[in-house]
Amino acid sequence: MNAYDNSQRFLFDDTDIRGEMVCLRDSYAHVLAKHSYPEPVAELLGEMLAAAALLVGTLKFEGLLVLQARSSGAIPLLMVECSSNRELRGIARYHAEQIGSGGSLAELMPDGALAVTVDPAQGQRYQGIVALDGVNLSACLSSYFATSEQLPTRFWLHADGRTARGLLLQQLPPDRLKEPEERAASWQHMTVLADSLTAEEQMGLDNETLLHRLYHQEVVRLFEPQPLVFRCSCSRERSAGAMVSLGEEDALKLIEEQGGEVVIDCQFCNERYRFDAADVTQLFHGGGSRRPSDTRH
Repeated sequence: MNAYDNSQRFLFDDTDIRGEMVCLRDSYAHVLAKHSYPEPVAELLGEMLAAAALLVGTLKFEGLLVLQARSSGAIPLLMVECSSNRELRGIARYHAEQIGSGGSLAELMPDGALAVTVDPAQGQRYQGIVALDGVNLSACLSSYFATSEQLPTRFWLHADGRTARGLLLQQLPPDRLKEPEERAASWQHMTVLADSLTAEEQMGLDNETLLHRLYHQEVVRLFEPQPLVFRCSCSRERSAGAMVSLGEEDALKLIEEQGGEVVIDCQFCNERYRFDAADVTQLFHGGGSRRPSDTRH
């Protein structure tokens, strides 16, 4: 297993708190390789990728988790998807002339809002929204859980354009600790210790060492790591579906207007899918999309 692309759950045996740690390297590199992002954009996108992977680890569902941040500033869009199969992809939109060598979240994404969407394969879609008014993405996500009716959850996220790391703590329903005062004291104790973690420690330490440094006086169970990979869900078949939705007459007219072929671009991975008149005729007359004419992709 790739030591750098996984999430790993841990559990405190003496209290009702669980945690998750994420490390992304190859999958993060795949996302960044598709676009030439300035450093501040790449770092924020890495934090979003780590956050999505952490959140998927807390959910029991089949489907897709989407984090989408929008603003009126230098970075108008950050979007990350992580499936229940732990497949990641992400994209950012930015105004290059407004990007400097750094900048806080508030400076890069003023008037921003973050939408957290859970889209299960079966069942009802859920979305929550939080303002991007915290000092960083970790604070904004922590605030989202603090103000919602969900379980109290805290995040610690860092990324440097090469590696993205994340730590999550979540308070569970009462089991080992029943009294509200005990639960509150335990939660404060664990989060205060996590707050002592420096960016250098989180980026440089392996999971076992990190947990020992923070919680060597606690009884902690560390579970097996779960792999994470970059994978884009685009395909020629899905693009062909978009052509079919136009209807044969309109699809052929569009191809004529476009000079003989329509090119459908995937914004996430930059893949291009080309369709000419022969492809469209094939689509509408039972030939499918897997055998394009002279064009490929």
